[in-house]
Amino acid sequence: MKFSSFLIKYAEIAIKGGNRKYFENALVTQIRNTLKYVEGEFRVIRENGRIYVNALSDYDFEEVTKALKTIFGIYAFCPVLRIEDHGFEDLEEQTARYMEEMYPEKEPLTFKVEARRARKDFPVDSQTMNREVGAYLLDRFSWLSVDVHDPDVLLRIEIRDENINIYSREIKGQGGMPLGTAGKGMLLLSGGIDSPAAGYLMSKRGLFLDAVYFHAPPYTSERAKQKVVDLARIISRYAGTIRLHVINFTDIQMAIYEMCPHEELTIIMRRYMMRIAEHIARENDCGCLITGESLGQVASQTTDSLSCTNEVCTLPVFRPFIAFDKLEIISIAERIGTYETSILPYEDCCTIFVAKHPVTHPRSEKIKESEEKLKDKEEALIKEALENDEVLSISWHD
Repeated sequence: MKFSSFLIKYAEIAIKGGNRKYFENALVTQIRNTLKYVEGEFRVIRENGRIYVNALSDYDFEEVTKALKTIFGIYAFCPVLRIEDHGFEDLEEQTARYMEEMYPEKEPLTFKVEARRARKDFPVDSQTMNREVGAYLLDRFSWLSVDVHDPDVLLRIEIRDENINIYSREIKGQGGMPLGTAGKGMLLLSGGIDSPAAGYLMSKRGLFLDAVYFHAPPYTSERAKQKVVDLARIISRYAGTIRLHVINFTDIQMAIYEMCPHEELTIIMRRYMMRIAEHIARENDCGCLITGESLGQVASQTTDSLSCTNEVCTLPVFRPFIAFDKLEIISIAERIGTYETSILPYEDCCTIFVAKHPVTHPRSEKIKESEEKLKDKEEALIKEALENDEVLSISWHD
């Protein structure tokens, strides 16, 4: 069956009260932006508390479905047969045609009719439609039977102001909130498994993403950098265009290695990364930092280590994986398509200079004392890193 419309369903937006229109408009904008890259002409409209994607030309159903599945804010969407109101008998006939074309195998199926009459001047009320349409379908098709509790097919009929909608298939979407409704965040993006998936989760809550990657040539290769670019591109399929800031971290990392206790290397390195990331975040109107850290996963992710890292930031630091175990994180990475790229064997700067016995319970005063050894160089090192910031615009459609 060729569908001319898709009914967009959302979840959280429906409880936004007076702000609901703002979230609906943001979702409409995101759908329009996404469908620009799909062959065909579409009109996305808000109509009496509903959002529709109406096809104005021929299109590829699978391509549209694939695109809609990437949009945050869509809980589910339904391919809809939209018909004009030509009376109840015509509605019964159109419903029968829908069932015949949707389920051509004619294998035994149970069904239930669920009608909703939003327009009260329609001559048949909802309960009567349920009974009459159900009886009509039973008479027409011997392979159908009724099950009002757990049907194979839930056939929905909606009498709207201008049209009648008939649909039964619901395709699951990403859920979450529309992009941009929560502002923008700065993702500390490495080549590992955790940070790309963390960016995805925060984007799902409505954040646009910028990202920063700390590169350490010659200790990290151009292939390691390309791996991060590839990960950003995969995330951009869901999160939209990402501005990726590539920071040369070699001189800072070497200074830490030469002048600070080796067991403190990781925690001091993380503190400098957070300082630089926050500076870039403020310059680019980001309201938070995002990391892929999980409590207790490695030495730099103990409660004391995270507290010591947070100390250098004034922006909030969001860690969506803080209570996740590794298998749960991997499951999300596999689902969104980043896992296979993340496990490519190109190391990032976090894994090059790792102490044999890193401190797991750092004391803030001790870390500050160690950092004092860098004070004469710190300002110049950070300034040089920021001045040589390489900014890449990453999009799934490039």
